[in-house]
Amino acid sequence: MPTYRYACAECGAFDAIRPMRESGSGASCPICAGPSRRVFGAPALRALPAGLRSALDAQHRSADAPRVATSVPGRAGRTQRRATDPRQLRLPRP
Repeated sequence: MPTYRYACAECGAFDAIRPMRESGSGASCPICAGPSRRVFGAPALRALPAGLRSALDAQHRSADAPRVATSVPGRAGRTQRRATDPRQLRLPRP
């Protein structure tokens, strides 16, 4: 079940674990049993996997100042493999 944050006017904020169907209704304060309203906050993004979090951060950074390519990327990382079968030598190359 999800955790929701509520705020009591006298005691302050507290968290309550409730079913989603009950998220819209108010909750009673666990200290004074008074009525409280639901408080909306930022999502817990730290719970995301590290790869997804870094991709979201990169997307946010590139919204205002995207990186611009200044040259054509090289062919780094590609190694030329020699064919071991003589019949492969006659095949067309890209």
